[in-house]
Amino acid sequence: MHAILPPDPAVYPPALVISGLVKSFAGMRAVDGLDLVVPAGEIYALLGPNGAGKTTTLRMVTGLARPDAGSIRLFGVDALADPIAAKQMLAWLPDEPLLYDKLTAAEYLAFIAGLWRVPADVAAARADRLLARLGLADKRDARCEGFSRGMKQKLALAGALIHEPRLLILDEPLTGLDAAAARVVKDMLIEFVGTGATVIITTHILEVAERMAARIGIIRAGRLVAEGTMAELAAGRGAGTTLEDVFLELAAA
Repeated sequence: MHAILPPDPAVYPPALVISGLVKSFAGMRAVDGLDLVVPAGEIYALLGPNGAGKTTTLRMVTGLARPDAGSIRLFGVDALADPIAAKQMLAWLPDEPLLYDKLTAAEYLAFIAGLWRVPADVAAARADRLLARLGLADKRDARCEGFSRGMKQKLALAGALIHEPRLLILDEPLTGLDAAAARVVKDMLIEFVGTGATVIITTHILEVAERMAARIGIIRAGRLVAEGTMAELAAGRGAGTTLEDVFLELAAA
């Protein structure tokens, strides 16, 4: 992966700025005036209990849902006023990968690359590299319908990376992966951020967030209740405080 954007906040705008974001369903606020800033060039973990508003927030960021109020900016682009420009900079990988069962792995990646208008020769080279890295090279001509849950998750990740987005949003990225595959994915995400890209993850595996994320945000009832590095979140809570300790304290408050 080539360098995309040097992660210098003094020069480049944040990857994501959310201001006063609101979304209601049946009169109940799932996201309640959320403010959030994610700098470019880092892994950011957005955590919260079930129903806290994480997925709803990310669906609005990706343009899959429209907020009732508030603003979303991606690298300085108003995502509500110019959704096409915003979407061109990101990729979204939900917790349930959506593949086309009758396509082979190579055909699926070629199809996704075509949607992003990646030149065929460039797409083919990227696909070969991604499939090899994810341990799917020997499955490039196999149909997706025969893939295991973990294999589908890895292929969906390859599809998300095929156009080399500046912002990658992952909902439970390690679901269904064995320990070896999870390690490969984590290494890839760290390398991806090293190119200047940004990754936002949601996960219920708190150890993953604690080890990988540069900063962590915790939301409850649609609002941000804490944010910072692990050291900042643990400050004042005693030696040996873990992210699980902080999360359980704040999520239940």
